[in-house]
Amino acid sequence: MSDEQRDGVLVAHDDGVLRLTINRPARKGSLDPDSVRCMIETLEAASTDESLRVILLTSSGDDFCSGADWVARNRESDQKPRTGAIQRRTPVQAHRLIALLLEVQLPVVCAVRGWAAGLGCQLALAADFTVAADSSRFWLPFTKRGFTPDSGATWLVPRLIGIARAKELLLLGRPIDAADAATWGMIHRAVPADELDDAVNGLVSELRSSATVAIGLTKRAIHAGLDGGIVEAMEHEALALELSSRTADFREGLSAFTERRDARFEGR
Repeated sequence: MSDEQRDGVLVAHDDGVLRLTINRPARKGSLDPDSVRCMIETLEAASTDESLRVILLTSSGDDFCSGADWVARNRESDQKPRTGAIQRRTPVQAHRLIALLLEVQLPVVCAVRGWAAGLGCQLALAADFTVAADSSRFWLPFTKRGFTPDSGATWLVPRLIGIARAKELLLLGRPIDAADAATWGMIHRAVPADELDDAVNGLVSELRSSATVAIGLTKRAIHAGLDGGIVEAMEHEALALELSSRTADFREGLSAFTERRDARFEGR
């Protein structure tokens, strides 16, 4: 396993698993521009890393991520930024990070303890499988602070839990516990805190031994279909089927079915 600490993020490669650990416990896991940049660069590299099978996103502190570190951001310069600074930098910072989690053709697992607020909540929602300790909380406090949501919140939340519940979280700014988040379909699963590591490790292990190309193409088709009609969705499915049926994992899957045994996928 290779380990690297950069800009408040631990990056580790371990037998096909990319582990991204937010390592800023003193700031409750909040992300400053440097840590966001590190995560973006790591995910961009992961998209073409043939050795990877799954991405795990987690945190080292009591809280997963309390959002963007506004204190650090305001310390970046003593001068007031030019008009339009937010709309210029957000697409290449927080918005780019969320887009990469949705776009990367690898399954993303997210483990949540404590608070997942603001950008931290969006990270959890953008992951393919978020498993949370039942004591954890999800919060979108934007309007409570007098400004509007970002990081894909107005796109992600209604699609996951419906418009009425999305308005409760986004307009009223009410936090939600992990059990309700799982019941509403906002996250994959809520488990007792002492079972979180086992639940996450089991899911990562399952995905690491799955048909990586087929999973990545299916993920891509799901997200593409959210904004299109049935015809566009089937076009994406046809392309994915053409590509996935040419993989070694497809041939292994057929052999395993014929021989009545479990498939041994290698992600190729």
